[in-house]
Amino acid sequence: MIMRKGQPLLLPVSPAFIAASLVAALALNMLPLGRVVWTPDWVVVLLAFWGLHQPQRVGLGLAFAMGLCIDVYQGALLGQHALVYSVLMFGAQMASRRLLWFGPWWQALQLLALFAAVHALEVALRLAGGGIAPPWWVLLAPLLEAAVWPLVSLILLAPQRRPPDQDENRPL
Repeated sequence: MIMRKGQPLLLPVSPAFIAASLVAALALNMLPLGRVVWTPDWVVVLLAFWGLHQPQRVGLGLAFAMGLCIDVYQGALLGQHALVYSVLMFGAQMASRRLLWFGPWWQALQLLALFAAVHALEVALRLAGGGIAPPWWVLLAPLLEAAVWPLVSLILLAPQRRPPDQDENRPL
């Protein structure tokens, strides 16, 4: 892949780090305080991030499985979040080659439409399944997910930006 001028090369990401971050996002969504409607869905943010940066390691199957976990936890219509997360992953992977050319702030602005679309799909599926309509402040969730995107990008790319081990026989 052709890189932007001045963009540093990143070290390979550890699969254990990807798994730990996704488990942490799942744990944040399952806090016993209850998920308020307008709070960001951390699984959505992290699936979008890893779908952009590591599409060969985090794909539709993992997004579907995490969606099923959220469905079982929330007692929602089985497959509701699985479908939503799969659509999110598809959209993130389709846009990954284009979005990686931009910085985190521009990525967040462009991902806002994807976040809004998946939340609209989630609400539509909930209503089709006989649920009640959420309040108007559900519109804040995609905005908050886009707002935390630069911070999440900074945190999750930090281990890949560490300097490589210096080798005294190879001056790089």
